[in-house]
Amino acid sequence: MIASEKIIYLDNNATTAIDPAVLEAMRPFLEKYFANPSSGYRFAAQVREAIEQAREQVAALLGCEPGEIVFTSCGTESNNAAFHSALETRPDCKHVVTTAVEHSAVRKPAQELERRGYEVTVIGVDKSGRLSLRALADAIRPDTALVSVMWANNETGVIFPIEEIAEIARDKGVPLHTDAVQVAGKIPINLREIQLQFLSISGHKLHAPKGVGALYVNRHSRFHPLILGGSHENNRRAGTENSASIVGLGKAAEIALAKLSEEQTRVRNLRDRFEKALTEKIPSARVNGAGAPRLPNTSSIMFDDIESDAALMMLDQENICCSAGSACRTGSLQPSHVLNAMGLVNEQARGSLRFSFGRFNDEADIDRALEIVPRVIGKLQALSPAAAR
Repeated sequence: MIASEKIIYLDNNATTAIDPAVLEAMRPFLEKYFANPSSGYRFAAQVREAIEQAREQVAALLGCEPGEIVFTSCGTESNNAAFHSALETRPDCKHVVTTAVEHSAVRKPAQELERRGYEVTVIGVDKSGRLSLRALADAIRPDTALVSVMWANNETGVIFPIEEIAEIARDKGVPLHTDAVQVAGKIPINLREIQLQFLSISGHKLHAPKGVGALYVNRHSRFHPLILGGSHENNRRAGTENSASIVGLGKAAEIALAKLSEEQTRVRNLRDRFEKALTEKIPSARVNGAGAPRLPNTSSIMFDDIESDAALMMLDQENICCSAGSACRTGSLQPSHVLNAMGLVNEQARGSLRFSFGRFNDEADIDRALEIVPRVIGKLQALSPAAAR
């Protein structure tokens, strides 16, 4: 096994390391306070109180009321629960609007709806990854059951104007869901000021453990649960709560809120320094989505005359972790649907790498990456057929 201290981890959009403070907050609920929170004795009440504290911590990060938070197993479940509720609430509406750059946790439910006879309108993006608000507004119909638009893209970091999108959906009288998995803890969120119905987050994207997430459900919205059974989560998500992980998500949310300005400054500076130096060292390198607002930690870079799979293999040998896009499509022979939607042809999409920075990266990581990445890209370009011409 590779010692963790030797790894330059630049794939924080795929997952993040558990913050030590989060692990410590979880530990008592793994070792001592193991009671079922639904039980009636005081021992269980201590666990229930910890879950409610976590609900308050997550609500503080999202700028909403604690009662609007439903704990789930992950962002994917949250997305599916939002779709299910919206469609159950509006059974006569058989139309959904989404975008061409959504994560598979939204794309696949939308595709399944098409197989079931729904009509799905997919809104494209421009070469910078921007969404046309006019096209979005024009796509909404009287029979639209749901609009689902991610807040920020997981591959490029391009941020969509969710406040304006929410206004469009509100004016049309259609519920809005946003996948905010990549946004939580990176940019400010205040759901008291944004009129949307559903928002999804995932714990392992903000230094909590895998296997826990949350769904924001606007208190003025009707909700139909996806998972039926007991009365857990105020009858909104059946199943005994994953207490330790929920506590961890709460602590991670508390830390993320406290460190939000750091994400906007120190981490952004690391990303900007990396991009600037890399594009200077490799003149053909271009930042995907550079013309649009982006998350402070995300850098998708296209390199001429390389295959990303080969680059990832060589970078892995140098103990640098990055990706070619979403971790959920690793191993796929298909180029990124996000980059294709932005107009990149297959060769360009297959020559792109995503570097995503986080709380535990430092200047030494950037120094090491800037030493290795240009060398690896240079080797691959020298071996390409284009170099032989």
